[in-house]
Amino acid sequence: MIKEPFAIGNSWIHKIDPRVKVIFATIYAYVIALSNRFPVLLTALLISILLVWFAHLDLREVIGRLAVVFLFLLLIWVILPFTFEGETLYQFRQLKITLPGVAFSARITLKTMAILLSFMALISTMTIATLGNTLNSLGLSNKLVLLFLMTYRYIFVIEEEYRRLRTAVKLRGFRPGTNIHSYKTFAYIIGMLFVRASIRAERVHQAMRCRGFKGKFYTLNDFSSAGQDRLFSVLFTSITIGLIMLEYY
Repeated sequence: MIKEPFAIGNSWIHKIDPRVKVIFATIYAYVIALSNRFPVLLTALLISILLVWFAHLDLREVIGRLAVVFLFLLLIWVILPFTFEGETLYQFRQLKITLPGVAFSARITLKTMAILLSFMALISTMTIATLGNTLNSLGLSNKLVLLFLMTYRYIFVIEEEYRRLRTAVKLRGFRPGTNIHSYKTFAYIIGMLFVRASIRAERVHQAMRCRGFKGKFYTLNDFSSAGQDRLFSVLFTSITIGLIMLEYY
């Protein structure tokens, strides 16, 4: 199962109505994605860092999740500064690092970090089940929500089936290589994985029907708004409007 360390906590952000967090996280990410001025992006990054701090998230977990993104951003910094025309900042033989390329890479970096940190603070502080229930309560298609939750639940079952098949072929002396036998073996594994997934899906469907499932998950947790939710809404609305004004005025 996917670990959900950020969902366990007692900060005031954890206590905010999940519907409010999802709505404002979406709006906030949309505003950041459309912004281009560096003062706006730097301000948004600072706000996102403050949200992570207020949520009392484990710094090691945060850095661990950012490490994967850093590799993607590193690739951007290796390529984009050399592909734009404009004022040259540094030249080594035929390679030119241009100001527009550096600026574009910096914008992507700031946007990525700001959005990712805000989602860690607002979205990752709820469980997957709560997120699915929240999306359903906000009017998202019930079928899409069910697909999301069932995929989350059973993707690990499929992974376990794959590991069993890999173990089985290893016990039979299989060693992967670049030859026809290896390709046929991997094709067999993939084919059997689909077969077993289909069989498991049929069994799950029958089990759910036996339990009276009618296409809807019921929950004992009802969402309710409190004073802190309204305060957060006013505060985040003001922040969002401030970022928009800073971008366009």
